[in-house]
Amino acid sequence: MIIAEKNYELREVQKGYVNRTLYINLTNNEIAIKPVSNEMKEKFIGGKGFDLWLMWNSLPKNRIIKWNDLENEICISSGPLGGSIFYPGSGKSIVTSISPLTGIIIDSNVGGYFGPYLKFSGFDALEIQGKAKNEVIIYIDGIEGLIQIKEVEVSEGLSEYSHELTQQLTEKYAKDDAEKQRVSVVSSGPAARHTKWGMLNFSWFVRGRNWASSKQAGRGGIGTVFKDKNLKALVCLSPKVTINSNNPADLEGARKIGKMHSQEIIELDPIQNEMRKVGTGHLPDIMNVTDLLPTENFRFGMHKEISGKDIPYSREIMRTIYSGKEGADGCWIGCTVSCSHYSEGHQVLTGPFKGQKVIVDGPEYETIAGCGSNWGVWDPKWVLEVNFYADTYGLDTISLGTGIAFVMECYEEGILNKEITGGLDLSFGNAKAAMELIHQMAKGEGFGLVVGQGIKEMKKIFAEKYGADPKFLQDIGMEHKGLEFSEYVTKESLAQQGGYGLTNKGPQHDEAWLIFDDVIRNSIPTFEDKAKALRFFPYWRTWFSLNGLCKLPWNDIQPLSQREYPIKDPKTGELVRAKIPDHVKWYTEYYSAVTGRQSTTDDLLKMSERVYNFQRIFNIRLGKGLREHDSNLPYRAVGPVTPLEYESRVDRYDGQLEELGFDIEGKSTDEKIKKLRQHREKQYSKLQEAVYIERGWNQNGCPTIELIKELSIDFDDVLSVIKPHQ
Repeated sequence: MIIAEKNYELREVQKGYVNRTLYINLTNNEIAIKPVSNEMKEKFIGGKGFDLWLMWNSLPKNRIIKWNDLENEICISSGPLGGSIFYPGSGKSIVTSISPLTGIIIDSNVGGYFGPYLKFSGFDALEIQGKAKNEVIIYIDGIEGLIQIKEVEVSEGLSEYSHELTQQLTEKYAKDDAEKQRVSVVSSGPAARHTKWGMLNFSWFVRGRNWASSKQAGRGGIGTVFKDKNLKALVCLSPKVTINSNNPADLEGARKIGKMHSQEIIELDPIQNEMRKVGTGHLPDIMNVTDLLPTENFRFGMHKEISGKDIPYSREIMRTIYSGKEGADGCWIGCTVSCSHYSEGHQVLTGPFKGQKVIVDGPEYETIAGCGSNWGVWDPKWVLEVNFYADTYGLDTISLGTGIAFVMECYEEGILNKEITGGLDLSFGNAKAAMELIHQMAKGEGFGLVVGQGIKEMKKIFAEKYGADPKFLQDIGMEHKGLEFSEYVTKESLAQQGGYGLTNKGPQHDEAWLIFDDVIRNSIPTFEDKAKALRFFPYWRTWFSLNGLCKLPWNDIQPLSQREYPIKDPKTGELVRAKIPDHVKWYTEYYSAVTGRQSTTDDLLKMSERVYNFQRIFNIRLGKGLREHDSNLPYRAVGPVTPLEYESRVDRYDGQLEELGFDIEGKSTDEKIKKLRQHREKQYSKLQEAVYIERGWNQNGCPTIELIKELSIDFDDVLSVIKPHQ
């Protein structure tokens, strides 16, 4: 049943923008179209910048808004470069909302066709506020110029499972088979309604296998907000996409740069990371051999008995798991990286689809590490099982992996038992028991409901109800700001500890992945080096999310010219090689060619710095975002918590203590852990101070008024947020 609709004038994109956004309020069924001003484009660019600006102005400013308040929003935007089919990695959407886990802004950079299709259908961003009385579908028809809010009727027979629902809606809204490729669906599943780990699937139709694959906007519970708003799905039907769809200011110039970058990827990827063959599946064996693969709730960094390419998640084994041809499964048209691989013919082992053979979109590295090694599970079939059900139930595999790993350690420590877990043996390695928790999350029952509230909430429950030591739970519960850690062991990387602890949204590696430069290459040894890196990389990576881009073409396939660059600039001492300067130059030229704004690399960084600081201030407005919220990482992210951890690397840790002048002779393991902890926590605090100085923040972690004026975002309501913290 159609409960609201609006016809609109079709409009071509100009220089990457349509110059309007779509606002929908599900409480009163309002559909409105808002203009995009030149100031909005100049200062907030697109993507995450537009999302944040829309939320800043729509959310009430007189009180702190919670994730399940009517006023909370879900915003989706691509960006001016999003949707180009001649430049690799140009198909991303950025989704924002107030997170159920953190209480602050979460942002997720996701593939699939919805973001570009939204733009080509006439809107630079979609803003959804309010809650529907009953489940609804929002339909955007970019061919006819029509927006509808439709109430879902039982007679339609729409599945609650995301993979089935996506197929149903793709077929329903495509007028014929040829039009299926013009439909993109955003949906979640039943577990998103019962947990705080809900995610969103963004689809694209693959003609060769008559199947709609999906990429996930996973982090922070955006799918939970989606379900709370009574959204069944978003559907966009796009006009045909061509090389002219973005109408670049300089089409030939943009295409020339895109062709060079694409040719480089095709030539060099086979001899580097093989993204076109195994995608991020190349990472587990690299992480394992370098002692950085999370194993058994981050206690260890590798398999305890085997190492290197012998692990069951090696690159060679992943080749046999992924289906399809090399480079045949990109999540956007024309992306030569094509890293989004799938596995075909997995026979489901458990749950409502037991016995069926299904397609699994993935698994990606984070799923392999989080729901494989971090659970002590070393059998790929169980990772595929988790991957399939997480996607169709609507669960983020990073929070799911890290959260259940925490539960498993609590079980082995005696904090939990079968009486508490409903009879489940949640020891490390028990994949069947972990799967039962996942099925419980989907059904809204059992101990899975407790687990699905996230580690931050579990720590409270386990201390209050089961008598666990809150300090121990804090040490081993791998969450910060409420968000579960993504899958890298950071004990030996102070820079990556900062990369997690100083993020705007919580411990996610997309802001700053410095672990290799810090631990393997040792190219940022001093506090000054680390602080400079923790300024540049979050800003540079933010730029991709302003423009609708994937960062993988930037650094996962590197040009041969990289060999010519020193690690550091001999004059300034700043990292050069890690920034991949030739690719940075190409992105600068690409941005200029599409938008017509002639820009330098410094201009691009200033765009990101502005939005990054704006998001920091938004967090302060929501009651967080200061130094106290950047502090208190779970100690396991910093160093060994238990004697078992210490003794697994005893030579390393003893050597470090001796370098500090500590006499280890006759000292117990507990005494050595205590001394090492004092040193490492002090180092983290010193890093905070150095980074705040580098970013132009005061020692309370608040951007200064001088910086905000320099960034030209010194609006009255922005200044009113930060003045009390100067």
